[in-house]
Amino acid sequence: MVEIGYLILGVVAGILSGLFGIGGGIVMVPSLLMIFNMNILDANATSLAAMLLPVGILGVLSYHKAGLINIKDSLWISGGLFLGSFVGGELAVNINESLLVKLYAAILLYIAIGYFDVLSYFKKNKDVKLADLDTDQQRPFWTYILVGIAAGIFAGLFGKGGGIIIVPLLIGLFNYDSKSAVATSLAALQLPVGLPSVVVYANSGHLNILFAAFIALGIFIGAFFGSKLGMKLPSNVFRKVFATFLVIVAIYMVSK
Repeated sequence: MVEIGYLILGVVAGILSGLFGIGGGIVMVPSLLMIFNMNILDANATSLAAMLLPVGILGVLSYHKAGLINIKDSLWISGGLFLGSFVGGELAVNINESLLVKLYAAILLYIAIGYFDVLSYFKKNKDVKLADLDTDQQRPFWTYILVGIAAGIFAGLFGKGGGIIIVPLLIGLFNYDSKSAVATSLAALQLPVGLPSVVVYANSGHLNILFAAFIALGIFIGAFFGSKLGMKLPSNVFRKVFATFLVIVAIYMVSK
């Protein structure tokens, strides 16, 4: 039964969502393209709709109990996500699909390079570590809104939750610890921040509510287990696993 396939996909996406602080779209969209033979706009719409409900709430609660979530920052990011989502959706339905796929793959590779710290090997001060930086330094609220807007545009364009943008920015620009960045990102994605782009896709005839519902149920189940696994992984391993995952997805998208 095809609905079971969507449920299983949701569980896998939920595990990755809880593990990496992403919305799960990074695995949903390629899977919907490759396994379920959707076109990229239908896949984007289904992915975004599946993440409208707070399907990762169990993972958020696990991270909150561990004291890893900055609630205030996550709320500012959520506001930016909502604003950027509409722009991303409008761009997606009006852009060449082949170009959309290539842009997606290029961005994934860029983010993966950051996680592998490739550029650090060419810098003189290689001994400076994230743990040595001041992670408590306050930033203006609007900087978090801008992070959300950027992530929202990306999410609307590529059917992602936006966490794939939020997490690297929190780590690279705001000196967040990897796990705190994941936790705060996941919390920001629990509000219906992708609603504007979902409406845009639906109005263009690219949304299947039933498929999205089964995926959402799977994400709800998987996110809890993903967050538990994420808290056990060492931060350094955590970053490398995420980077490897991004490279694999990028290679698939280019070959596809």
